Amino acid sequence: MHRFLLLPLLALVACTPANPPAEPPAARDTAAAAADADWRHGGMVTAANPHAVRAAAEMLRRGGHAVDAAIAAHAVLGLVEPESSGLGGSAFMLVFQRGNGDIVLYDGRETAPAGATPDMFIVDGQPLGFREAWQTGLSVGVPGTVALYRAAHEAHGRLPWADLFQPAIELARDGFEVTPKLHNWLVRLASMISPEASPAAHAYLYPDGEPLPAGYVRDNPAYAETLARIAAEGSDAFYKGELAEAMAARAQQPPMPGTLTAADLAGYTVATRDPVCGAFRDGRLCSAPPPSSGIAQVMIADLYDRLLAGSNPDRDERIRAFVDAQRLAYADRDRYVADPAFVSVPVDALLDPDYLAARASQRAAPGESPEAGDVTMVEGAGSARHYGADGTAEAPGTSHLSIVDTDGNAVSMTASVGAPFGSLRWTAGFLLNNEMSDFSRAPTERGVEVANAVAPGKRPRSSMSPTMLFDSDGNLRMVTGSPGGNSIVAYIAKSVVAVEDWGLSAQEAADYPNIIARGDTVRVENTEPPGQAIADALAAAGYDVQESEGENSGLHLIVVRDDGLDGAADKRREGEVARVQ
Repeated sequence: MHRFLLLPLLALVACTPANPPAEPPAARDTAAAAADADWRHGGMVTAANPHAVRAAAEMLRRGGHAVDAAIAAHAVLGLVEPESSGLGGSAFMLVFQRGNGDIVLYDGRETAPAGATPDMFIVDGQPLGFREAWQTGLSVGVPGTVALYRAAHEAHGRLPWADLFQPAIELARDGFEVTPKLHNWLVRLASMISPEASPAAHAYLYPDGEPLPAGYVRDNPAYAETLARIAAEGSDAFYKGELAEAMAARAQQPPMPGTLTAADLAGYTVATRDPVCGAFRDGRLCSAPPPSSGIAQVMIADLYDRLLAGSNPDRDERIRAFVDAQRLAYADRDRYVADPAFVSVPVDALLDPDYLAARASQRAAPGESPEAGDVTMVEGAGSARHYGADGTAEAPGTSHLSIVDTDGNAVSMTASVGAPFGSLRWTAGFLLNNEMSDFSRAPTERGVEVANAVAPGKRPRSSMSPTMLFDSDGNLRMVTGSPGGNSIVAYIAKSVVAVEDWGLSAQEAADYPNIIARGDTVRVENTEPPGQAIADALAAAGYDVQESEGENSGLHLIVVRDDGLDGAADKRREGEVARVQ
């Protein structure tokens, strides 16, 4: 381990429905239960809001699986930080089952409505900018979060489905204190959120025309009612019937009406995927596969080591290797990653050792813009070389939580509504997403099709990358993830490298200045030491450095150490860490 931190951084009672949702299996597999018996670390929850952490911890104390706790936590997050995620958005959930070593990714990413077209964001021959597309009906995709809840619970849940929603229901009915984060977002966006375009959302968020003040007790009876229906009737209450019709009608309203229909909602399915994994030192790093960007996590870790090979580097050399590994991986991600049901994503080629060795030799000079690599050097790479680069900038309306339960099972879950407050289209106590703007709004680049172009039923590329690290025996070593739009890739990679190579604790890794290197510029957070020193050293080395006085990371990570669990909640947000024995 190399330590080079300059300064330490610091209940609903529902009527029984005619067709109640299926309950989870009554008992765990005998072999899995026996394997869990030697877990001595207890459980841990870290998420972006104390109410969510308490809800998850309650589920763990009741014997719930990490998945049960994650659903309970996220249902609360959708209430207390609507700027970040919610029922009307999407999520990726990475689940580790300690008893048998299985790792699975539940993809609850939005899908494009059947009426979507590749040129839907082209107006007068030009693609809409993000601001122009943000609060439109065109920006609303089919939400996947509730379906993800259901799929993960059916596979892993131990507690009754309805129980998972009780903390959020009670909080929505009784009210929660508005946090400074929510208040600050409302102040920042006040001039952009129109009461004419979003009357219901505006009335909820700006009572009497003013932003909700910090400390204000805000109830949401409509959200409580929606969760009560989901708790009693299962996910069909969300995707079929009255609620589905209401969501479709809201998306079809001006400005720029979308094409979302009740049929789109009824047809939504979660994709269950194998994670994308690669060797990292003596272990294995696993993250979310396409259409998410976890492949970049594996690439950055590998390239970082290759760029340092054969040297005894100091801090500045390590930072430069971290920067250049990002630049190479981002360039490849921007060109090749999209929904694998629609394009050929060359995952195996991008992670091929020969390809990574070649990429490490293509380190761009400081200040130059790195190019994507040529995957055709690897046999079987297919037609990926025909796609144009996509520089779409994802907005930072996202949240992350990490959980290890008392049997050592784990969840890394990242969820989003797109931009802050999604599309601002309010339905039944929650906001609909604007994730369609995560597609490339220009379907071609220099006349070449972009992999991440819009198509009916397609999932937009995402930077959300819930990640886990395992040792050589397959034992869990880290659970990590972050919000932050395009910067998610850099934030998470920092947490992995900081713990594994820089010798930092989980909290020190989260606190450490963020360094984001996509394209020909490097953004460095300078508000905490050694941020300014890093920025100065990179600038002296010739990099185009943009200094940042704050970043939108929300790193929530758990590191498994010999003496127990080491957790962190990003101080840039409002979360906390809870231990459960």
